[in-house]
Amino acid sequence: MKQTELVFIPLPIIGHLSPTVEMAKLLTQRDPRFSITIFIMKFPFGSIDSMTTDSDSIRFVTLPPVEISSGATTPGPFISEFIKAQTLLVRDAVHELTRSNSVRLAGFVIDVMCTHMIDVADEFGVPSYLFSTSSAASLGFLSHLQFLHDYEGLNLDEFKDSDAELQVPSFANSVPGKVFPPMIFDKELGGAAGHMYDMRRLRQAKGVMVNTFIDLESHAIQSFSSSKIPPVYPVGPILNTQMGYGGDQQDASAIMSWLDDQPPSSVVFLCFGSIGSFGADQIKEIAYGLERSGHRFLWSLRQPPPKGKVAFPRDYENIEEVLPEGFLHRTARIGKVIGWAPQVAVLAHSAVGGFVSHCGWNSLLESIWYGVPVAAWPIYAEQQINAFQMVKDLGLAVEIKIDYNKDNNYIVNAHEIENGLKNLMSINSEVRKKMNEMQQMSRRAMIDGGSSHSFLGHFIEDMMTNIS
Repeated sequence: MKQTELVFIPLPIIGHLSPTVEMAKLLTQRDPRFSITIFIMKFPFGSIDSMTTDSDSIRFVTLPPVEISSGATTPGPFISEFIKAQTLLVRDAVHELTRSNSVRLAGFVIDVMCTHMIDVADEFGVPSYLFSTSSAASLGFLSHLQFLHDYEGLNLDEFKDSDAELQVPSFANSVPGKVFPPMIFDKELGGAAGHMYDMRRLRQAKGVMVNTFIDLESHAIQSFSSSKIPPVYPVGPILNTQMGYGGDQQDASAIMSWLDDQPPSSVVFLCFGSIGSFGADQIKEIAYGLERSGHRFLWSLRQPPPKGKVAFPRDYENIEEVLPEGFLHRTARIGKVIGWAPQVAVLAHSAVGGFVSHCGWNSLLESIWYGVPVAAWPIYAEQQINAFQMVKDLGLAVEIKIDYNKDNNYIVNAHEIENGLKNLMSINSEVRKKMNEMQQMSRRAMIDGGSSHSFLGHFIEDMMTNIS
């Protein structure tokens, strides 16, 4: 009997790759007819060299590196050119994969930022499905911008740092320009061109799987029914909830041991993602805000890369150098400042009662899964509109600064941070109540008969219809 083979092509950044691998696991567990090959591209801005999984139905193929003749010093303008350059490598790898008569290629599952790969799927005569690791609302936002830009002459620059609002079908409230993703205005980062291209290509896909669930984003998902977007399958929350620490085991053990000694729901966890970091002035304001709030805290503090260098933040060699004098001593009984953090394990711990987050979509889904209220402090990518959605549309977060833009050199002061922390940790808040309810809904979505379980079944039926 022939294998039904799917090719997965993720963007090679951990925030995209991790949910893609979990999506592949979910599919092979649900339907043993599938085997999946995941192609790993070697991204020069911090490459992921290898991936593993316990599943015999999933394998990884690392593509050879490609030289790109680009002078880009930031990932933005580089990505489209980089993905396009991978198409020949992917085509050759798929040829090799399908040489066996026992393999029946069913289709490609492509990251929504890798839409050049639709051309490769077309060469093999199989359908392309896209996988969005971001929210349905942000997908609808970018799709709507592309439509307005292409057909109604929308000038995006009118919304830069502006209170002017735009009605977007995937959002319940009008979206102010000051929470538009900063990258779409940044000409050095390629502006909106790459996203416009991906949204045009999205309309050529057979369907779009989104890492979300109906109860969380009912408004956004329903908005797609009146658009020209292909069928949308909300199949999440797709998370890696394994408690493997992935970083330094000794550091992780010390962190978890400290949490074990704290009262239930008493700790504020501050963590700003794999790329998030702040300058010295902002770090001091965070420290003062934490100290004045009086709340217990666990703070993941990372050192920014050198100015002008494209790299991920790293741990400080001497963390005291960037903190106010005496801060660690004064807060020793209530707080712990760390570098890298095992985020999933921390959010799952009963001592954690609030999460100050950059509002990356994976982090928000994790906070929902574990029922931890969020204080929104977005930094980059689509995080500003994620924060706007969580605070204004969904009521699942409080605000620290949802229109924060690092490039404007704005410093969020200690008073703003203190107020945000106090609102976050309020025991009887409406946000905490809503988050507890959404936690239960997220878990129901994934079980047999749940909404996401059913949508995944619809996706499988559609996929199998194409090859029957």
